[in-house]
Amino acid sequence: MEITVGTKAPNFTLRNSDKAEVSLGDYQGKNVVLLFFPLAFTGVCTTELCTMRDDIATYEGLDAEVLAVSVDSLFTLEQFKKAENYNFTLLSDFNKDVSRAYGSLYEDFVLDMKGVSKRSAFVIDKEGMVQYAEVLESAGDLPNFDAVKAALTKLN
Repeated sequence: MEITVGTKAPNFTLRNSDKAEVSLGDYQGKNVVLLFFPLAFTGVCTTELCTMRDDIATYEGLDAEVLAVSVDSLFTLEQFKKAENYNFTLLSDFNKDVSRAYGSLYEDFVLDMKGVSKRSAFVIDKEGMVQYAEVLESAGDLPNFDAVKAALTKLN
């Protein structure tokens, strides 16, 4: 399923790296940057999330919460968050339902892996509507962070 600008973001509930349930609906009234990334502890994923970590003040200034989703286990994400000192929520989509709902799932990935999140970025406004959607086919590419910030700026 492809998620497009102007559509309602599919709600979901996943567990975070602290094992607590987190729902998109918990962020009603807040802007959300929802990122999907393939795999913890890999080069481009670490670069992407460290870029978000290092620029978190900008996103907070734009009244946005950052949620990052991968198919890694919540235990792996717990270690990844600690290792890189991430200052935003990491969510485990181990069963791949949310990645699939957002059109952000490789059925076949490198090294014969099946069902890995595609690198994607969505901006969801305070009413739960998608205001920016970018799903990358190449796992080696980074989201357009400038476009994400521009979408958030329009909301404020």
